[in-house]
Amino acid sequence: MAKFGYFLSSEEHDPKELVRQAKLAEQAGFEALWISDHFHPWLDEQGQSPFVWSVIGAIAEATSLPITTAVTCPLVRIHPVIIAQAAATSAVLTDGRFRLGVGTGEALNEHIVDSRWPPAEERLEMLEEAVEIMRELWSGKLVTHRGEHYDVDTARIYTLPDEPPPIYMSGFGDKSVELAGRIADGYMTTGPSAEMVGKFRTSGGAGKPVQGGLKVCYAEDEATARKTVHRLWPTQGIQGEAAQLLPLPRHFEQLAQMVTEEEASKGSPCGPDPEVHAEAIKQYLDAGFDEVYISQIGEEQDAFFDFYAKEVLPRLR
Repeated sequence: MAKFGYFLSSEEHDPKELVRQAKLAEQAGFEALWISDHFHPWLDEQGQSPFVWSVIGAIAEATSLPITTAVTCPLVRIHPVIIAQAAATSAVLTDGRFRLGVGTGEALNEHIVDSRWPPAEERLEMLEEAVEIMRELWSGKLVTHRGEHYDVDTARIYTLPDEPPPIYMSGFGDKSVELAGRIADGYMTTGPSAEMVGKFRTSGGAGKPVQGGLKVCYAEDEATARKTVHRLWPTQGIQGEAAQLLPLPRHFEQLAQMVTEEEASKGSPCGPDPEVHAEAIKQYLDAGFDEVYISQIGEEQDAFFDFYAKEVLPRLR
């Protein structure tokens, strides 16, 4: 039976609002949480970007839901040793309900400490080494590591959960999905791609969980919802590698000026028709996803949770 979770948008909401939404999600019948990990939002219009590890600590006390970072980049901005400690503490606070979602990141968040942004293939190598380091640290042993990308000098994590947190890996291309199948405990992506799920399964991911995420916009009418998506997430219509390479929100704003309302909202069900929302989510189920995470774009959070609790989740179950 598939699970349905709520995707908390750190780019749009301050930390107290994210905790409030996590509580509302549990009350509405969502079974798990995703939370994005950013230093910058994609656009100034989105307006937020709290430190995700503080927010996870607060959510751990406010709800009983599993939490997955969607996703953390343990490569440049924060060394994998520190991510390993943060993830271990989060797993303790949640009584083992924390999953560390990782990916190769975006220059938008990572360039702040190193202006050199490694190419995609190198970032995949870095991620594989980072995962190796984090798992070794979760053993509780004293770790010294001299690698191609990272050095660790006699580090030991003392606060550990009973079981190491699972590592789920995000991937959008063949090489990243194949790496996820080989080294990760689960796979994460946005977009209902049966092809990518299949590639993960055949690359070593058979029997492992697959999570998918999508953005929606509930509003009293479809036109209002589409305008909200275009205002806050025109970046959904930007194609290619720009999302990984551009360093500042203003660069995304410049590209977003060329994105039409239709392009921005193409992958997001908009408006008050529960069938439209349910059909978009069912595409993920048909593609073989085990868990689907839904993010409401914009300010209509309370109305969204009421709508999903009464109209959408019952259709899916």
